[in-house]
Amino acid sequence: MTHNEKTIHLIEALRERGVGQYTTAPPHYRLLWKLGWETPPPMFQRFLPQFIASGTYFAVTWGPLMWLFQWRYQDISVADAMITSVGTGAIFGLAMAIYFRWKARNFGLPEWEAYPDTLDAGSQRRDE
Repeated sequence: MTHNEKTIHLIEALRERGVGQYTTAPPHYRLLWKLGWETPPPMFQRFLPQFIASGTYFAVTWGPLMWLFQWRYQDISVADAMITSVGTGAIFGLAMAIYFRWKARNFGLPEWEAYPDTLDAGSQRRDE
């Protein structure tokens, strides 16, 4: 099964369990996949790679947007804006890594390499 087929299967399987497609495959992961980077979906990533991916994505998108639309009018220095972006990205990355690891554990998801072959019916729980 190709990476694309596995992600489509995962999106459909988790949609049946009440998980939205953008939770299963967030936009920045979809972009990476379109660029040819076959990284596992967030619920299949380990804590540290998920923390780095989410934190970096947030810092490099949110920070410049905040600078463009607000901070430059408030006389906030570029250094302060960068520190704030990195710090906020780290908090966001931590929250997303915790969230996705919790969701993966709740659904009993196997390693990405073994998906979907090892996903048994007993592990198909839905969190309430």
